[in-house]
Parts: sequence; C-alpha cells; structure tokens
Amino acid sequence: MQSDWSQYEIDLIVADYFQMLTLEIKGLSYNKSERRKALQQLLNNRSEGSIEFKHQNISAVLVKHGLPFIAGYKPRFNLQRSLEVSVEKYYLFQKPLFETLFEQFSTSVPSPIVSQAVDFSKFEDSPPPLAQQVEESPEVYLPKRISKINYLEQEQRNSHLGALGEQLVIEYEKWRLIEAGKANLADQIEWVARDQGDGAGFDILSRNANGSDRYIEVKTTKLSKFTPVYISRNELMFSNANSTHYFLYRVFQFGASPKLFTKNGPLDAACHLEPLQYIGRF
Repeated sequence: MQSDWSQYEIDLIVADYFQMLTLEIKGLSYNKSERRKALQQLLNNRSEGSIEFKHQNISAVLVKHGLPFIAGYKPRFNLQRSLEVSVEKYYLFQKPLFETLFEQFSTSVPSPIVSQAVDFSKFEDSPPPLAQQVEESPEVYLPKRISKINYLEQEQRNSHLGALGEQLVIEYEKWRLIEAGKANLADQIEWVARDQGDGAGFDILSRNANGSDRYIEVKTTKLSKFTPVYISRNELMFSNANSTHYFLYRVFQFGASPKLFTKNGPLDAACHLEPLQYIGRF
C-alpha cells in the first residue's frame, strides 16, 4: 500500500499542474504524458494513475474556488486538505500573474465556428452521470475564496461566447429537425435571447419532432463538460413550470472540438444546485 503523499510531493505536482494550466490558457501545446513521466522521476514511487488522480484532485480545488482548470483532468473532490492548502499557497504567491491569466481565460472568445465544419452526427455527447455528481460534490464550502472573482461564472457571463454557443445550437437544431424529416419545423426556430433579451428563462425556442415547443437554455464553456453551470432564479422557475418541454444544452470544449450534452426537465433535477447567494428583505 502506497504511503500518503508528502508535502514535498504535493508541492511538486501543484507547481506542475499550474505550469500546464498556464500553457493551456495561453494556447501553447504540451504533452501531458511526457510531463507526467518526468514528474514521476521526482516522486516517491508513484504510479502514473496515482499522479493523474492527484491532478484531478487539483482540478476539484480550482473548481471550488471558481477558477479554470485543465480540461483533460476531470475534477475529483475526494482529496487531502494538505493538497488544497498547497494550491491556495501557490495561487496566492503568484496572484497578480494568475489574475491576469484567468481574466484572459474568462473574457477571450474563440473564432466563430463554421457549422459546416462540425459533424452534427457526432456533436452530442453523454451527460455526466447524476450519481457521479452526487459523489463528487463538495460537502461544505471553503471558509473563503482565494479569488474575489469567480472566473468560471465570469466566462459563462461572457455574452459574446454565449451568443456563439447559441448560434451553434440553432444550427444543430435545424440539422436535427431536417434529419427527422421536419424541415418545415426547422424554419420555425426562434433565437429568443437575441431578439427578445435574457428575461424569458430560456434562449432558444425550437420544436420537437411532433411539433410541440422545445425550450432550450444554452450554457457554453471552453472547458470540459464537468465545468459547473450558473443558473438564474428565472431560469429555474421557468424550467419547473415547463419541465416537459425544457432542455438544458451544455456546449463544452468550445473553440477546440465543440461538443454538446442535453438534459430534459427542471434544472434542479438536471444537476445538483447549490445556493451561492441569498437576498435579505426587510
């Protein structure tokens, strides 16, 4: 049985992770396997699987703080507190550098994706299993965030990125209906968020194959499908009032190789909601 990771080992892997994350956000190439093997030489007989799992733990810490993470390392929340402390210290030691880097992440927008370049027959992916989300959700909040800015939420509020994701979904919906032999319904799709504003509780009014309404809320990220989504009260209420016809469309890996998963039904059943803010009335 392997011993617990020492503080020296933890500090090494945290530094390695942040170096890879910096390269990824800057759009510079690197080889995860080569870096993992190089790191392995400095550790205490750790397997590659153990190293990868620890990288996934680091992703989980960053998600808890609202910070971007390496897309290829799915967040796993079963982690040592000493790892969390090491991540916090490393971030705070170079805070100005990372603030600039993460601001770049949340505000940058990839070039518009030409729908003809997307193979819509392979566009839709499976959603994260809900049981897995329960297992991996953090049980308690951190006493404080290491960053005042939730960069994951800021990315989602990037209106330009959001519009590009919605535009791609509209093209996908047209393709889906035409493939179902319903070209007449494809012409009825409405881009509600663009034409009427954000107050409707959904972004796109599409159609099901039987002609009934399909209310679509689009959430877009440049990261992986495990990136959390941020939901408004209006969206939640509308999804509950129209649960049968309400769909969450999660567009992920936007700008690299965009994918999509969908969830039908109320948002509080599609994912595990955690209250982040309350309003106090007098």
